[in-house]
Amino acid sequence: MTIEKTMTFIEKLQHAWERSDSLLCVGLDPNWSKIPAHLKEQPEPIFNFCKQIIDATHDLVCAYKPQIAYFSGLEAEGQLQKVMDYTRETYPHIPIILDSKRGDIGSTAAMYAKEAFTRYQADAVTVNPYMGQDSAQPFLDYADKGTVLLCRTSNAGAADIQDLEVQGAPLYEHVASMIANDWNTHNNCCIVVGATWPEQMAKLRSITGDMPFLVPGVGAQGGDVKALVEAGKTSDGKGLIVNSSRAVLYASDGLDFAQAAREVALQTRDLINQYR
Repeated sequence: MTIEKTMTFIEKLQHAWERSDSLLCVGLDPNWSKIPAHLKEQPEPIFNFCKQIIDATHDLVCAYKPQIAYFSGLEAEGQLQKVMDYTRETYPHIPIILDSKRGDIGSTAAMYAKEAFTRYQADAVTVNPYMGQDSAQPFLDYADKGTVLLCRTSNAGAADIQDLEVQGAPLYEHVASMIANDWNTHNNCCIVVGATWPEQMAKLRSITGDMPFLVPGVGAQGGDVKALVEAGKTSDGKGLIVNSSRAVLYASDGLDFAQAAREVALQTRDLINQYR
């Protein structure tokens, strides 16, 4: 048994930050319309696309984040399983965050947790906390796994609910405080904080201490790398899982797509590192 398999998610993440000198996470969102045409003619094109991206970037990342909808929407759950298995077996030191944003009543949440941690054997999973603690508890109970909870997301409509004022503060600040102070009993929580909101990110860092932040919105969504890193990093220059999906995955749609993805991933990692 390798040492990586005995680590908790947070320990594995800390190890990956050090090993790769990187806060970059590559999101695996295989959009069928953008997958290179030559792969579509091959068996298991989605798996082969993701595999080549992983092989090209594995030394540049601290995590991978496959988005389940891009697989299930194409009836490609078997190829997602292969992506999970390949990454875990070939690069066991790299954490895998299954991006499924689950959130439901306790008994149903328990099955979603089983899906993430038993079926797919993910290291962590994204969860929507806005139904309350009982909907998140089945995930939190997996003490060695990570529960990555939505807090202040990067989409424009996030303000509709997350910014509502409750007892003098926006709702997302109350959510962050609950997660940090009440839900994180196993030290296995992270929160999602959009790259497009550095001011809010700085406030959330003051609320949550050293809790890791998963940060979407870099690249195609326009997040300012300098602003987000300076706002969200911990005192040791870590604390962030900075996700880039489309900018890396679709840097080229030709035969050189994997090499082009590597070049963008390298540039992004180095840009992030400038401000750590």
